[in-house]
Amino acid sequence: KCCLTGSNINRTVLRKSQQAWSWVFCFSSHQACVQLRYTFIPGAPHEISRNDSGVLKAALHGTYSFNNKTNDAFLFKPSAIEKAERQIVKGFNYIMEVDISRTVCHKNGQNNTDLARCVFQPDGLLKQTFHCHFEVWTIPWLNFMKTIDLACSPSEKNITSP
Repeated sequence: KCCLTGSNINRTVLRKSQQAWSWVFCFSSHQACVQLRYTFIPGAPHEISRNDSGVLKAALHGTYSFNNKTNDAFLFKPSAIEKAERQIVKGFNYIMEVDISRTVCHKNGQNNTDLARCVFQPDGLLKQTFHCHFEVWTIPWLNFMKTIDLACSPSEKNITSP
């Protein structure tokens, strides 16, 4: 018997406790018993790498949504991804905290769609950064992407000390 679960050695036990499922693995080695536990909540958001390709695409999509809703003369593009979570739904929800900064590209300019070619505004009066909360729903196999939540506020990075 496993000293931690009371189940047979080298068995896997699935337990439900406090709204989460836990896989419990028990192994025996020279009278020692080890329990490995992985807890997850199906359908709940979980943190992922800020460099994940899906996160990068979703951050760009959220930024395009911001650009379409603002009357600023210049385009913004992501300057930092502070936090990223993914939720498995019919597709994926990406929940992100993203800093977006003003570029030198005008909205009606030639680089209106390719933000990769737009460089950030240099230090000065036109430099501006917003901290945004984006939620982007994507169904990759249908090439579908929609910004479902967008909330931005001026970033503390805009404050310069004398």
